[in-house]
Amino acid sequence: MDDDEDFLDPEPVELPITDVLDLHSFPPKEVADVVRDYLDAAWERGYRRLRIVHGRGVGVQRATVRRILDRDPRVRGFGDADAGGGGWGATWVELA
Repeated sequence: MDDDEDFLDPEPVELPITDVLDLHSFPPKEVADVVRDYLDAAWERGYRRLRIVHGRGVGVQRATVRRILDRDPRVRGFGDADAGGGGWGATWVELA
């Protein structure tokens, strides 16, 4: 394998799981899978209050995040973060 192939097919990066997920570094096509995986990992680690930062933009990422949250039976509630936590550019999540 040469250097060009390594660049095109990078190894997955393990991200630390905290109570905040910032989606800015993920391509839009990966957001749904990243959010689902994050919810699983956060749940396993005992986090019950989360914040998902999706940005303000035109609302596409926000809608994707909230559609997933609405369908996850572990989610007790969610909404816009407070002003210090990103306002409508982030969503707070409470897990059961």
